Parts: sequence; C-alpha cells; structure tokens
Amino acid sequence: MPEKKSPTDHLPVPVQLIERRIYLIRAEKVMLDSDLAELYQVPTKSLNLAVRRNAERFPEDFMFQLTKEEYENLRFQFETSSSGYGGRRYLPYAFTEQGVAMLSSVLNSQRAVQVNILIIRVFVRLRELLATHKDLARKIEQLQAAQEDHAVLIALVSKDVQTLAKNVAKEFRRLKNPRRRRLRIGFHVPDEK
Repeated sequence: MPEKKSPTDHLPVPVQLIERRIYLIRAEKVMLDSDLAELYQVPTKSLNLAVRRNAERFPEDFMFQLTKEEYENLRFQFETSSSGYGGRRYLPYAFTEQGVAMLSSVLNSQRAVQVNILIIRVFVRLRELLATHKDLARKIEQLQAAQEDHAVLIALVSKDVQTLAKNVAKEFRRLKNPRRRRLRIGFHVPDEK
C-alpha cells in the first residue's frame, strides 16, 4: 500500500531553513515577522496588518515587538541592512510557537496552513532535542560529580602510598646501614641474668 503523503510534503520549504529562523529572544523561541512573511509568501506589511486587525488573538505570550537593543543585537549578528539603506523602518515583531499557530487562522490561506504545520513540527522537534540535551547534561553532571569523588579518593590513596613508600625507604636504609655501636671505653661488667 503506498504511503499517504501529507500536504506539507510538496512544499518548497526545507525544514533546515525554518530551524535557522527560530531565535531565542527573552528566553522564548520565536520567529520574526519578516521571516514568517517570506515563508508564507506575503509582504511583511500585509502580515503585520492582518495581525493588527486581529490584535485580540495575539496576547503578549503569543507575540511581542523587539526592543531597539534586541533588534540591534540581531542586526549585528546576522548583518541585515540598516534603516538608512532601504531596511526596516520599525522594530520587528517576534512570534512564539503559539503566535505562529494563530497566524494560520489570521492569514486564512492554504499555504499559511501548510507552512504552519511545518513550523509547529520544527518547534516540537526542537523541544524534543532540548529535552534530550537536558537529559544528557544531567548525566554528564552526574559523571563529573562521580569523577570528582573518585579524584578525591585517588588523591588520598596516592598520599597514603607516598607516605608508606617513604617509611619503607627509610627502613631499608636503616637495615642497609645499621648503626654501629661505639665501644665503650673502660671496665665492662657483663650483664647478669
């Protein structure tokens, strides 16, 4: 039986492209309005207009506008154009996973629905990877703690071995070169038993 294809199988959007457009801002994984508009194949202005018309669907935990510092940090990080040379003239909006999901209902196009399915799958995959990395980090921390305990024990054993070696060497020297008794000068009385 042939495998059923999902509607997202024929989209010209590679998953890696979506993954590279997810940023960590304010401890949230977000996508910028311009990146989403490009994926949906609509102008950024149209996307933001649709969002403004449906503002009640986008609370702060779904979408927020970047501060100037956050935007400058992104701009320097990714070398985007400045506002003086045809770039953005306003601060971009960042959409969380829930905000991206809400966008498909606002844009109301087949492509928006298909791209949203892909984006949500990428967010889920990133969350799973993060959980796996947390498990690995916890295991590494446990191994490091055990290693530190073993290092302390090895240091103690090593110190005891060095002390024992010094004492053994001292005894060998004493046995090898016994002290010679000096002969007493004068009259000796034999020990009585």
